[in-house]
Amino acid sequence: MTTQVQPSETAASRTTVTPAVAETTLPRTTAEPAGPEERRSTGTTRRSDLFAIFGAAASAVCLTVVIFTQLAPFDGVLGFVVVSYVLFLGVYALLVSLDESGPAVRDRLAAAVIYSLALLMLLALVLVVLFTLVRGRHALAHLNFYYEDMRSAGPLQPLDVGGVRHAMIGTLEQISIALAITMPLGVIGAVFLSELPGSYSRFVRTIVEAMTALPSIVAGLFVYGTIILTLGMPLSGLAGAIALSVMMLPIIIRAADVVIRLVPGSLREASLALGASQWRTIWHVVLPTARSGITTAVILGTARGIGETSPVLLTVGATAVTNLDPTGNPQMSLPLLTFQLVRTPSDTMISRGFGAAAVLMTLVLFLFVLARLIGGRVPGQLTRGQRRRRVRASHRDALRYAARERSRRALAGQTTAPDQPTVGN
Repeated sequence: MTTQVQPSETAASRTTVTPAVAETTLPRTTAEPAGPEERRSTGTTRRSDLFAIFGAAASAVCLTVVIFTQLAPFDGVLGFVVVSYVLFLGVYALLVSLDESGPAVRDRLAAAVIYSLALLMLLALVLVVLFTLVRGRHALAHLNFYYEDMRSAGPLQPLDVGGVRHAMIGTLEQISIALAITMPLGVIGAVFLSELPGSYSRFVRTIVEAMTALPSIVAGLFVYGTIILTLGMPLSGLAGAIALSVMMLPIIIRAADVVIRLVPGSLREASLALGASQWRTIWHVVLPTARSGITTAVILGTARGIGETSPVLLTVGATAVTNLDPTGNPQMSLPLLTFQLVRTPSDTMISRGFGAAAVLMTLVLFLFVLARLIGGRVPGQLTRGQRRRRVRASHRDALRYAARERSRRALAGQTTAPDQPTVGN
């Protein structure tokens, strides 16, 4: 029996259905595209900013005068300054908000607070320096003040008699001995804390951080009780230098440790990859890179020690004559001399005391400038003497290499000479 397929069924079975392609149609907008974002400039000062600052300052002063004289029974210079400053910030924020947005107002207000605090710190420093110079100007005007001691100067003697030579010599000797003690120990301690981590280094770090807040009188009492009373060392510049080193050492260690930790680890890795040992890496890579920071750490320690009075008051003693030997007999220092002279009722002695303080400030400034000149160069920068030594060393190396090459060629010629064929007639 034969079954026939209908033509309609065959055509229907051969029909192919093609799916429609999906299309996404975005809505048409008629608005103009937004322009690029305008960045706010924070590093330039415009004329409107100056007008706002001076206008706010003038308005604050005028409002404070009205408040103190008409509205409230306030008085006093400090209260006037505080009220004026608060009103200045409010008026300045109001003036800036007329032209700027909220973030700009907060930025300008924060900048005003920061600049005013910096100006306050600078003003305090200038006032201290000027006050010291003004009170000691009569003593500083006499040349004998710098090259004489106080052996012949009394409360009734004029300012053309006596000076601070003995105190300057004592201060320089004591701080030099203290630096000779603290510089190597401070750098070694900082390297130990930063390069050799462990439980013991963490314990040492805790002790160092605690000693940075140690009162200076405690260091003086420690040296006085252990070295002077127990070991029998006399009151001298050496005992005072040891007391100063106790105060300076934790500061140098802490500051140098922070600086050494800032040395990039890639420098250490490069040195170790070239085959250098850890200590060679520290000596030739880490310490030269952190040279400026280590110098700053030494400066901080020196500034802490050179102006201390309590340790030297208990350990150095006091004398009116020049003592060049720091190991025996009492010695004087500039802070101790200032402390003694300003407590006397004599005007000439008080003037000498402020003159000694001015000399101490000048000495500290000189040390700061010298330290910046020595340690302010970037790592790898050489002085003229170092460059000349490098050039001479390179010349010697070149001569040695040339001589070695000539000897090698001569030895090679002697070795190959018997093997050369002989040419007959």
